[in-house]
Amino acid sequence: MNASFELFTKYPSCRDYTFSKILMAATQVLIMPNSFDFCKGVFDMTAYEIGQESYHYRWNNEHKAIVHLKSGDRVHFILNEVTSWQIKKDAKLEDLVKLDLGKLYPLSGPVFVEGASEGDALEIEVENIKTANWGWSAIIPGLGLLPEFTDPYLWIWDLSKSEKLVQFKNGIKVPLNPFCGVMGVAPKEKGSFDVLPPGKHGGNMDIKHLRVGSRLILPVWTKGALFSVGDLHAAMGDGEVCVTAIECPGEVTLKFELIKGANIQAPRFITKEKLDPNSKEGYFVTTGIAPDLMDACRLATRNMIDYLVREHDLEQKEAYILCSVAADLKIHEVVDAPNWVAGLWISKDTLGLH
Repeated sequence: MNASFELFTKYPSCRDYTFSKILMAATQVLIMPNSFDFCKGVFDMTAYEIGQESYHYRWNNEHKAIVHLKSGDRVHFILNEVTSWQIKKDAKLEDLVKLDLGKLYPLSGPVFVEGASEGDALEIEVENIKTANWGWSAIIPGLGLLPEFTDPYLWIWDLSKSEKLVQFKNGIKVPLNPFCGVMGVAPKEKGSFDVLPPGKHGGNMDIKHLRVGSRLILPVWTKGALFSVGDLHAAMGDGEVCVTAIECPGEVTLKFELIKGANIQAPRFITKEKLDPNSKEGYFVTTGIAPDLMDACRLATRNMIDYLVREHDLEQKEAYILCSVAADLKIHEVVDAPNWVAGLWISKDTLGLH
């Protein structure tokens, strides 16, 4: 069906939508060949695609944008492997030993969001993630939580057998829950900055809960926000204690919404995951990012208090008590020196959010 092919070509993310919507749009194009505006209404999007050839290695608010988009638009990113393909499906230990660390974290982007300026926030909804059929994990001496592991080690994962589980060894199976370890906007400060440590711009936060269906909210620090994404993981435990997850290439589709005048100071996110079986609506989470883990925990708590005071009309003391009795403090990242990430989770059911 030529109309269907044209629709898929013009709007690549249409591949991820239900067959009924695709059929509806394709039928409309057959009847009215110039009706792509209708099709965009069916899919409620303008879709862009950024390929593997468009990437950068450092945060910089002077990067030239790859795509200019409006609030409500979607982008389909095809992501490189985190070492820029120095580690491949057939890699050996010697490939790990001779890694060029200057080629870590090839980020896709940046994306310029029209109308975004300092003081706004950018909400990024994770709509779809697809990993490659392989991935890797490693111990890299000098990195990770435990200094006693002084020998390099490489493990290659076969992700081709299932989208839900991957075999490890001796009957051990690891659940697959893909997410992007790096999602961030350009920092406010002028200059070129490493990707590795996260910050108030987001970046390498390694929050495993930013899976399909979650929404990340980032403060905007520069005109257009200049959002970038990378470091796809097929699975990771909170903390990523040995410094690698199941690292892999793949694809992600993100939807962008601009929130004018938000005036937030740190990333926050909304997830449908359930820490409490009584929670039906998921969680609202504030983050704290700092070089001291206790400071990160305090920042996450203060950011939640600020949110509760501003959005739920509580006094500061009331908000602090609510955090103590109804919120869960979690450690998300402790290996991307010099900054660590903590999050304070509160159920949307508790807050009456739907």
